[in-house]
Amino acid sequence: MSHKQGVQKGRIFNNPILEAISRTSPAITLGGYLPPIIFLLYVYFNSYSATLGILNGIMMFLGGLLFWTLFEYIMHRYVFHWISESPAIKRFHYIMHGYHHDHPRDEERLFMPPLVGWMIIGVLYLSQIFILKGYTYAFLPGMLIGYLCYVFVHYSTHKYKAPRLLKYLWKHHSLHHYKYPDKAFGVSSPIWDIVFGTMPPRRDRKEGDMRGL
Repeated sequence: MSHKQGVQKGRIFNNPILEAISRTSPAITLGGYLPPIIFLLYVYFNSYSATLGILNGIMMFLGGLLFWTLFEYIMHRYVFHWISESPAIKRFHYIMHGYHHDHPRDEERLFMPPLVGWMIIGVLYLSQIFILKGYTYAFLPGMLIGYLCYVFVHYSTHKYKAPRLLKYLWKHHSLHHYKYPDKAFGVSSPIWDIVFGTMPPRRDRKEGDMRGL
């Protein structure tokens, strides 16, 4: 994937409505995701905690938070970087992630639009309720909190100067953008890059190229 450094914004859709709803902001993201998180947790603690347990609910919430980091890694590596000669898949890839590599500083496209996010939440809910039953109401909010952590780390890496405590994540993501598009897939955590052997070379991690972020 190539970069067009210095180009802040581009266009994905010719349709002005699709173009408008594909853009979002931190406030819209919080407004779109916090209500379902609060609702799901309310349902768990109001309807399920007496039978399933408060401590179990907390553990499932933390499990969802951890599971998000694996979900993030898999989506980034195998979906967002899906290589195919199919025009439809190429178009899907560009909409989902290729645009971001071409325009990494377009801050209005660093978040998943809420309409798409709600559809994904629906799919996750239906798949989890079948397996986890009532624990879904604790596990899924953990995943969604993990997502919010991910998007705000990602947003910050492209908008602000790296703070000392998070400088490692800034460097890690910069190496993915500018030097190793086939490595450093983790944004909120490098743990799965370590597990699956997709860490950038140690010498580059020390140098920490942060161009353009």
